[in-house]
Amino acid sequence: MAIGGGGGGGSWSIHGRPDVTSRYEVLGRAGSGAYADVYRGRRRSDGAAVALKEVHDAVSAQREADALLAVASESSPHVVALLDHFPGGDHDDDVLVLEWLPLDLAAVVRDGKRAGGLPAAQVKRWMLQVIEAVAACHRVGLVHRDLKPGNLLISEAGVLKVADFGQARFLQEQPTHEPEIPGAQEPERLTAADYLDEIDQLRAKSTYGDVDRMSLQDGNTSCFATCSTADIDDDPFRASYSYDAEEDMGDEESGAFTSCVGTRWFRAPELLYGSTNYGQEIDLWSLGCILAELLNLEPIFPGQSDIDQIGRIIGVLGNITEESFPGCSNLPDYNKIFFNKVEKPVGLEASITNRSASEVSMIKRLLCYDPAKRASASHLLNDPYFTEEPLPVPIAGLQVPASKGEDDDDSAEEWGNFRDGNSDSDIDEFGSMDVTKTDKGFSIRF
Repeated sequence: MAIGGGGGGGSWSIHGRPDVTSRYEVLGRAGSGAYADVYRGRRRSDGAAVALKEVHDAVSAQREADALLAVASESSPHVVALLDHFPGGDHDDDVLVLEWLPLDLAAVVRDGKRAGGLPAAQVKRWMLQVIEAVAACHRVGLVHRDLKPGNLLISEAGVLKVADFGQARFLQEQPTHEPEIPGAQEPERLTAADYLDEIDQLRAKSTYGDVDRMSLQDGNTSCFATCSTADIDDDPFRASYSYDAEEDMGDEESGAFTSCVGTRWFRAPELLYGSTNYGQEIDLWSLGCILAELLNLEPIFPGQSDIDQIGRIIGVLGNITEESFPGCSNLPDYNKIFFNKVEKPVGLEASITNRSASEVSMIKRLLCYDPAKRASASHLLNDPYFTEEPLPVPIAGLQVPASKGEDDDDSAEEWGNFRDGNSDSDIDEFGSMDVTKTDKGFSIRF
């Protein structure tokens, strides 16, 4: 198991916190990441299971606590509950006490894939819970910025709750410069030789041969940590309460957010092109990817790099132009990465196979280039799809995985193949390559 060192109090520092241990018994480590360690625990007063999240950055911990408290005002059953908060002080890390939820939506997808599919009535109930969770966040003016199956936790009774608010921000507040996180590493600036080597590797792996030109700067602006705790730990509970690296959060200056948020497979096109002026629409794109994964039982856009991610999206939805995405030419990186024109995009209908027109239509309302045209979560709750037969089963009727991680070795390896870029898709080469010097460095044409 990977043991996280942590900032403040360091590894296993929670055991030296009498303010915490006097009220909660620490049962063992559940997962670790760059910015937090998570432990399974038990409340001493009544024996209730809890998650003890030791966050190594006080600012991030307070932001997560503030976000959870704000959403709690909605009394939504689909947001993880913050039970307690122990500030860290000068030498200790903050500890957030959360309700313990042993499963996540990724486990549901894996079980469904093993079983050869999920019943339509169950898919609808899972979808409704996901949408209700996002709607609760959006009603209080919050943008989550890291929605994915691993951050949608599930109780043993089948109640789904959105978690991991480490990257969440309130839209009404004016973002201020974020302090440097102790121990955080700046992205390494690539040399031309390094970049060409990276391109050679991408050429060998990519399923898309339609990259026309990309600049060196893409290597500098790409997010450098998009995997969750689930990608690096071997604990059965590793994905729950994950705490992804807040990628280059120091770039969030007044009036603008950073584009380096979320997890690549669920990142909206405007983020991939470097947008720092966005809102809840990026969550809606992520929601579309999640719902599509529930239908397909596999990721719809499993990109191996930021460039490959854009290529996969264009291959399905078509070219990104001012007509399909008004204002796209003003995105910071739009004129730095060029793709050959896609004459016949695959389309969502062909990507979401063996599904009804209503199901595809709902995904189309979310996976569209123009952020202004994405359906809000509250509107999706009234989508006609949910009133058609078969009707959603009650939560009590859901088939909940017995436990996350039990006999999951095969699926972990299978999904790891995607993360490592070893998908079994057809391999295409980019072809010949020309390097052209520009006023900003150089560009590469394929």
